[in-house]
Amino acid sequence: MQHLDLQVVRQALQWSCNGQRVWLCTVLATYGSAPRAPGSLLAVNASGRWLGSLSGGCVEDDFLERVALGEFPEPVAIVRYGDDSDPRSSIRLPCGGVLEVLVENLPAECEVQAHLRQLESALLGQRRVLREVSLPDGTRQLADDHCQGPRVERDSARVRLRVGAAQRLLLAGYSSVAHFCAEFGKGMGFEVILCEPRDEVLDGVRLDGIEVRRELPSEFIRRGGCHADTAVVALTHDPKIDDLAMLEAVRTEAFYIGVMGSRVTSDKRRERLQRIGGLGCDEVARIHAPIGLNLGSKTPAEIALAVLADILRVRNGIERAAL
Repeated sequence: MQHLDLQVVRQALQWSCNGQRVWLCTVLATYGSAPRAPGSLLAVNASGRWLGSLSGGCVEDDFLERVALGEFPEPVAIVRYGDDSDPRSSIRLPCGGVLEVLVENLPAECEVQAHLRQLESALLGQRRVLREVSLPDGTRQLADDHCQGPRVERDSARVRLRVGAAQRLLLAGYSSVAHFCAEFGKGMGFEVILCEPRDEVLDGVRLDGIEVRRELPSEFIRRGGCHADTAVVALTHDPKIDDLAMLEAVRTEAFYIGVMGSRVTSDKRRERLQRIGGLGCDEVARIHAPIGLNLGSKTPAEIALAVLADILRVRNGIERAAL
């Protein structure tokens, strides 16, 4: 399924090119129960048409009504829904949640359209950008983003938003651990792709909502299957699959690369990848091995949980020492 944020940006761009003013809304923060993560987008035009989601219903209806009444004329505003202290917030969210939303009033101008095209490029995986919106004048800047960290950062003068492709989880080979990783990754909103060339291994396997490719993961990676928002994990214990996947993955911008195995097995793999694969120390250092956080995991589900937790840690820019 196409990344929803990409659909939102493309629709906003189309409206702008047709001469229509667009209000672009971004979830900045959630407190308590909230269905949409920080960075989620919604776009509304002056005719009341909209695409995207902020909360799953109640906030959208309130916001559309306020736009129709002529509110949000300023270049940028921040609204807190579910917060009695904000006079613009007249609704309450389920379970007492609070939702903070950035609202940008975008005129139909060439500069706005150029900005939206660059966001489209980032969401397609062609680059990762750090989007900065100044408060309160709404000035926008884009810079290449080479770091991992929270999707949203804010201080009194500006909002910084990380924009990139839909987070992808690439599973190099099928195993019981990979099965749980696929399910957990899908639940976390990752685009999950499983590459498994062994027909007999996939016999009887059902993974709803997961893209299964019957090919070597190393071949898929070599042909451009990874971008900077991809996590590559190898969980088969088969060196023909795991090692080849690692050799190709370290040549990409994937933000997380990991392979399953004990410390002894991992040390042997590093030596093998350097001796046979010709990898340098910096390339080998990118590989998380043993993979995952040390949670004392024993079962496949527990190991998968440790793997996804480590991916989430890296994606959010948190050092292991800070845990």
